Amino acid sequence: MLKISTKGQYALLIMTDLAEQDPEKYVPLKLLSHRHNLSVKYLEQILIQLSKSGLVTGLRGNNGGYKLLKKPEEYTIGEILRALEGDLSPRGNTESNAVSSVGNDVFWKDFEDVINKFVDSVTLEEVAQRNREFNGYDYCI
Repeated sequence: MLKISTKGQYALLIMTDLAEQDPEKYVPLKLLSHRHNLSVKYLEQILIQLSKSGLVTGLRGNNGGYKLLKKPEEYTIGEILRALEGDLSPRGNTESNAVSSVGNDVFWKDFEDVINKFVDSVTLEEVAQRNREFNGYDYCI
């Protein structure tokens, strides 16, 4: 069963938050922590993974924090989720031939393709735009 971890879900939440901010300014870790009611330590783990994947950049110091490296429309949800989750396959790794047959293998491959095409077809900007529309505003905070 494909299940996105809480880290993966929070990664998308944080990336969406950053997409809604001034792209020139760094958002302090403590502010992100407060906004989403997450511990600084847990959030830092997520942001370090996002940074290692080349999705965000961080800056230490008084004016420090995190910001996106690219425009929100240049990110796909798939690349964000894969940064935390790895492969988005709905099928666990099995060595046994007992759960394999050509028909089943084709089904699982097609299912995986649908999932990946979907998450790769949605941009971070689309998710951020939905948030802005839901919250009644259409501008950066």
